[in-house]
Amino acid sequence: MKRNILPLSAIVLLCCLLLSAASLRAEVTLARVFQSGMVLQRGKPVPVWGTAEPGQTVVVTFNKTSSYARADTQGRWELSLPPMKAGGPYTLRAYVQTDENLRKGRAGKIARGAVPVVELGDILVGDVWLCSGQSNVDVTIERVYPQYAADIDSYSNSRIRLLRLPPDLTLQGPRADIAETAWRPLDKENAWSFSALGYFLGQKMIEETGVPQGVIVNSVGGSSIQAWLPADVLEKYLPYDYRRLQYFRDDALLGTLLKTDGQAERRWQQLMDDTDVGLAEDFHSFACDDSQWRLVSPFDSFAGESFLGSYWLRCHFTLDAAHAGMPARLLLGTLYDADVTFVNGQRVGNTTYQYPPRRYDLPERLLREGDNVIAVRLVTHSGTPHFIPEKPYKLVFTDGSETLLPLSWLVHEGVAMPPCPASGVTLRTLPSGYYNAMAHPLAPYALAGVLWYQGETNTVDDADYRQALVCLIDSWRQRWGDETLPFVIVQLANYEDPAARTPYDWPRIREAQQQVADSVPHTALTVTIDLGEGNDIHPLRKREVAERAAQAFRRLLWDKKTTLSPRVLRSEVTAEGIVLELDAPLASAGPFHEWEVAASDGIFMPAEARGEGRHIILTSPVTRPAKVRYAWCNNPSKADVYAVNGFPLPPLELAIEKNCLTAIGESQLSVSLNPTRDTIRWKADERVDRLNLYDTQGASVRYGTLGDDTIDLSGVASGTYILTAYTPSGAIAARVIKE
Repeated sequence: MKRNILPLSAIVLLCCLLLSAASLRAEVTLARVFQSGMVLQRGKPVPVWGTAEPGQTVVVTFNKTSSYARADTQGRWELSLPPMKAGGPYTLRAYVQTDENLRKGRAGKIARGAVPVVELGDILVGDVWLCSGQSNVDVTIERVYPQYAADIDSYSNSRIRLLRLPPDLTLQGPRADIAETAWRPLDKENAWSFSALGYFLGQKMIEETGVPQGVIVNSVGGSSIQAWLPADVLEKYLPYDYRRLQYFRDDALLGTLLKTDGQAERRWQQLMDDTDVGLAEDFHSFACDDSQWRLVSPFDSFAGESFLGSYWLRCHFTLDAAHAGMPARLLLGTLYDADVTFVNGQRVGNTTYQYPPRRYDLPERLLREGDNVIAVRLVTHSGTPHFIPEKPYKLVFTDGSETLLPLSWLVHEGVAMPPCPASGVTLRTLPSGYYNAMAHPLAPYALAGVLWYQGETNTVDDADYRQALVCLIDSWRQRWGDETLPFVIVQLANYEDPAARTPYDWPRIREAQQQVADSVPHTALTVTIDLGEGNDIHPLRKREVAERAAQAFRRLLWDKKTTLSPRVLRSEVTAEGIVLELDAPLASAGPFHEWEVAASDGIFMPAEARGEGRHIILTSPVTRPAKVRYAWCNNPSKADVYAVNGFPLPPLELAIEKNCLTAIGESQLSVSLNPTRDTIRWKADERVDRLNLYDTQGASVRYGTLGDDTIDLSGVASGTYILTAYTPSGAIAARVIKE
């Protein structure tokens, strides 16, 4: 049998070609955001970028289009694909252009038989949303699952793709690329640890538009807004934060501080464990004698107003034979602060900080007939240990039945500890850190819009929040090269004890968010003042937040007639009271709560309020009202003003446009003063034959008329006057105060 054997020279040439192709493949990369399974933005140019050998020309083909770019001296290249309609799946291929095509002036053409150096498949074109901010974006589907269990169990959609950027930061200037991650189709498994807000936004937007959805999340819990701003913006507009950045840019210093903090924390923890009487005497065990322990409500400050260290809590509960040995889930609400939990002496779970709900699975045969014991070791670094009220504290069995846990628990101190020394350095608030690693390298990936949900961390120092938020929107738009990139700002929800009317740290952040949405073009506000939880900084109703945010994006992008939360157009004082006119009809006539009125002294008093069409009428508790506010506390739990579209009125504080008017006797003459125009508007219930303005001595005052219902007070001195209308049934009057 005759064999065909290649000459040695041909073998060498083939090997060289293969090595050359492998070399090109290794040299050309796309930025990490570009992966199989991604979604590209419809309707606008799509930037694509990466690295190659300096001087190489890279050609990218996608959906019957192509574009090319030449790598600069640093090996960076960027090109732009033309706007496309929604569709897919498509394949994206990147090639290194041949020298021959370059010589022939065919830089954008692909030679026949050319092999791509990068090939990505299953790519959709639709809308891409970036969800950014802090922990309320982080809150996962797993966390909110009990709220929407049936819907989450039954929903999957491969046309919604999810991308989660892992938390990453650097103070040494912007990174060239994001950390390793992957696009994934939406199903229960992939969504379980993904942002609930992003999940529900993608779900709502695909219902609205019918086109593929990409949701990118780059939030970090506990991060400040300054952490998401570039250094040059801090230097120009927020110099104090820029100096903080300069201070901590010293890697050696920062490393030393963090190392020292870690050593201090480990030493504190070790000393606590070594001296905790509960660990020495096995307080966790079923057999522990707790007969001399104190019986308390775990929801109160049973350890005093301030306690550092460990405390042990135990509760006994009885089960019948039917539930003995049955698997169950233990729900322990949320606890302050860290816990290790045991059932009948067996460790079933632990959580290292206060916010996550405690949901611990109990295996088969752990629970017994008769007496059972739960033991919890709580550790606090500040404050005092306690259970968070109004959360679920129960056992849920696999047959669907439930057993509520006792409201009183036995407690015993483990060990009281001194404060743990710390430098106070918190990586999550260091200026520019997350912008450098998680925002800058993500741009200019084409987006439909940005959802910004942040502000909780900045409530401790809200002075510059408005300026910082304006800077963030402007700088991100510049970085993305899109001056009209839509931003939807989620206003902070209600939180903390409703009875605590001060301090006003949360209302001030909400006010700043409202002011930015009002003043910066192509932005909108999502009001959530009714979706929070007083006992949880991470409220669970994320689907409702996403649905309102989707409405805001619809208004910004596609339908200007879409209505959002109602706004106050104007205010005046009339004979009826303080009247606020809204831009939308009210859903009900009230009565409404959480309203306050102040005179010029700034002392606010509760006020009664009712609705009528587009108007809210307040009965003033002060003689000369100057300001009105609504829902102006951290947790205005009774806020109840809604427009007919179901959206809530946002918190507000405003100066009343008037400063006048009280009716005299049973007069049906209503009057309002516009101090900026120096005019009076009046209205009577019957025909007015003659109108006169008198001073308090009864002398007639000269004034002008601007129509049948408006009086010009230009030239009239400040003071108190009586406006008298003469009608067929007699004279009616109202007092007018011009300041």
